[in-house]
Amino acid sequence: MTIFKIGEFSKLTQVSIRMLRYYDETGLLKPAQIDKLTGYRHYSVEQIPDLQKIILLRDLGYNVAEIAVALSNWNDGFLTEQLKQKRREIENTIRQEKERLAKMDAALSSIGKDEISKQYNFMLKQVPSYPVVSVRRVIPNYFCEGELWGELTSMITCEKIDIAPQIPGIAIYHDQEFKEEDVDVEVCLVVRHLGRNQSGIAHSQTEQVDLMACAMVYGPFENIKNAYLSFAKWLTEHSVYRMAVPSRQICHRNYWNETSPDQYLTEIQIPLGKFIQNRT
Repeated sequence: MTIFKIGEFSKLTQVSIRMLRYYDETGLLKPAQIDKLTGYRHYSVEQIPDLQKIILLRDLGYNVAEIAVALSNWNDGFLTEQLKQKRREIENTIRQEKERLAKMDAALSSIGKDEISKQYNFMLKQVPSYPVVSVRRVIPNYFCEGELWGELTSMITCEKIDIAPQIPGIAIYHDQEFKEEDVDVEVCLVVRHLGRNQSGIAHSQTEQVDLMACAMVYGPFENIKNAYLSFAKWLTEHSVYRMAVPSRQICHRNYWNETSPDQYLTEIQIPLGKFIQNRT
């Protein structure tokens, strides 16, 4: 077995001595031999494939612990699944960074403008009960809501459910608070006749709400946040009311029937209760 000094091995593999020492310290690539008198590290040509695997995984974004697991389970099936998982993680990171860039662009365009003070007109109305077919899931985040709509429409087509096309879709948000992940969402379409629950799809009546604060939000979904801020001011001015749950959104115009987010039209619906005054 031919043995190379660490400097020679560094030149041959184009990996710095500093990184070779780091891989030794972390246990990823131990030297083939260590001189007992000098403590010098020596490597063999047989170690080059392992080093190449380490470099590949490092460049793919694996940390030390992940690299160690991959090296100890190096086979086609395991590595393929690992790479698919890492790809999903990278895609999610890219999506988050794109969202961050979009927020940055919005912030740059709004400098000098009082965007938060924009007022939305809230009106009070009674919302009747509707017969609906629905899918309810806990989804990773609000951006995954489209998957629920896709699942619901696929089931409707498969089961040939007779919906009422003149009434837009209803999204119901069951969480007591705003959540960035693991959100409880139910998507509903109004039907002409209720059927039987089957295959993950529910037939039910939505709850009648006697007092619902409603506002129309034009443009992309990001505008909904400012609508809720405006609603906070509305509650301050109408202190007899308190906000209840679950809130709803009615999709009048979105990606189903509009190509530009600027043309979206979403109605937010927030149920209201009244504060009960204590009488003495």
